[in-house]
Amino acid sequence: MTQEKTAPLRERMIEDMRIRGMGDKAQKSHIRAIKDFAGFLKCSPDTATPEDLRDYQLHMTNASITPPTFNTRIVALRFFFGTTCGREEMKRYMQFRRQPRKLPVVFSVEEVADLLAAVPGPGLKHRAALSISYGAGLRAAEVCSLKVSDIDSDRMLIHVEQGKGRKDRKVMLSPGLLALLRDYRREARPEGWLFPGKPKINPISPRQVNRVFTSARRMAAIFKPATLHTLRHSFATHLLEANTDVRVIQVLLGHAKLSTTARYTHVATRTIRDTVSPFEQLKQVQDPTLRRGPE
Repeated sequence: MTQEKTAPLRERMIEDMRIRGMGDKAQKSHIRAIKDFAGFLKCSPDTATPEDLRDYQLHMTNASITPPTFNTRIVALRFFFGTTCGREEMKRYMQFRRQPRKLPVVFSVEEVADLLAAVPGPGLKHRAALSISYGAGLRAAEVCSLKVSDIDSDRMLIHVEQGKGRKDRKVMLSPGLLALLRDYRREARPEGWLFPGKPKINPISPRQVNRVFTSARRMAAIFKPATLHTLRHSFATHLLEANTDVRVIQVLLGHAKLSTTARYTHVATRTIRDTVSPFEQLKQVQDPTLRRGPE
């Protein structure tokens, strides 16, 4: 596929995505997917046939493409053919792949405390970043995008601007977290971005925060297969174990569907452990002679 042929088509798709209000990250993901499809076809993707789509999906299956990547490419192809090409009928020839739902890894409160205590310096910047990830349940990108003005100490709230799905939301700011953030601000004097990168005109990157998390996890001798997102999972699970309404947790996490939040009920081990089994009720109804057993 030559540059002369692809440039107008690509530009039209970008315009269509902008009209839909897609974020930069989603746009880049869609463009990568269509580029991969075009590389497979070795011709302009708008000329594809239903058989080409079938062959491409079989190719991804044989290449052991993971279900999330497979489905991401299908979403991009559906947008490309349905919106940019006006070939709505092509959607009939695309299938999503189901993936097994795994329970998220969760830290105990003690493990979170050990992890935060082990965060490497110098200074409080990295400890504050990981602390706000756990203390407010923020995603890595949301932590990195925080500005100093997003911390509302008067109302004890954190303003999350343009989170996942380009949605704003408010989350709680606990007194302990506020105290840590004040210590950090007195030390580092950030302006603009709460956690500036290098140069300071840019925010710290999610990759850098992930590296800090990995170092802290190793220094704390925590061997669970955890990622930075585990702090967000732990935030939700610990709230649930403290009997916080699941709908409140949904709002705090910014989940569009309650079913997404409800999966934390499967890993709230304290709640599960403290639930009384119906087996205990048998003691109240069984005949004492039956409970004695054979003499």
